Amino acid sequence: MLRWNSSNEGDFRPTDDSGQLTEGEPLRWLSFVASRVFAMDDPELDPKILEYYAERTDEDARIRTGAAEIELIRTREVIRRHLPDGPLSVLDVGGGGGVHAEWLLADGLTVHLIDPVPRLVEQATKRLGSYGQFSAAAGDGRSIEFDDDSFDVVLLLGPLYHLPAREDRIRVWAEAGRVVRPGGLVFGAVISRFASLFSGLSGEMLFDDEFRAIVGQDLSDGHHRNSQRRSGWFTTAYLHRPDEVAEEAEEVGLRVRELVGVEGLAAWLPETERNWSDPKRREIIIESARLIESEPSLLGLGPHLLLVCERP
Repeated sequence: MLRWNSSNEGDFRPTDDSGQLTEGEPLRWLSFVASRVFAMDDPELDPKILEYYAERTDEDARIRTGAAEIELIRTREVIRRHLPDGPLSVLDVGGGGGVHAEWLLADGLTVHLIDPVPRLVEQATKRLGSYGQFSAAAGDGRSIEFDDDSFDVVLLLGPLYHLPAREDRIRVWAEAGRVVRPGGLVFGAVISRFASLFSGLSGEMLFDDEFRAIVGQDLSDGHHRNSQRRSGWFTTAYLHRPDEVAEEAEEVGLRVRELVGVEGLAAWLPETERNWSDPKRREIIIESARLIESEPSLLGLGPHLLLVCERP
């Protein structure tokens, strides 16, 4: 007989009569986790986050401009090396203006994008609407309005770092595991616990007393808050320690393939921007991130980590 273990906060994995976690039914219970345990009639996102993205003219331009493109290039290559051949359907959760949907569509995949910011959904539709295999709608990763086993691939390249509450992040993982087909892939991006420290040091914001206080909080518990809504600073977020990322996905029964650092040290160096325009130097910069992407001691060095999972 299966029971639901709620002895630990956010832990609702199935157990047997002895209280031991069961094996052999890896994802059959995900619908229960997503729709019952974490039931939420109308999930809401922090208003500060919605305001932050509503005010940005083109959020996707951030990773298409200069050295910030390292994130796009590296994310794309990690995802591509795991995708199987053949036609695939992708759910892009929190896909913004469609920066990742665009290259997936160019690769011949079918993509449905959801995002909680209506303006970004409109932006993605305007940009990618000419692709017959693309669609977009307002939506929240904690309550995905698709049936079980609907997609071959689910992308979580934004929602996980805008949900400070662990139970919300677990719910996103559970929903992704529910709507992906058995054997399908789930990709989840998070921000490193040390990103604000390194960013503040390289951009000199660390010399601001208020920013230094934010960094202290980030390092303490990962809860990033720009309470004064200072322009140019990031909005409400959760910053992961590398060892936390796989734990969240495994809690809902997903099987981890790999965890990689995306950008490496280059993201923080002022020299990177200057060298980015040279094609040969650009490739060396990208290779520098590849060389250490799986080194455990350096996973938190760059701004982002990417977890690759599959549904058993």
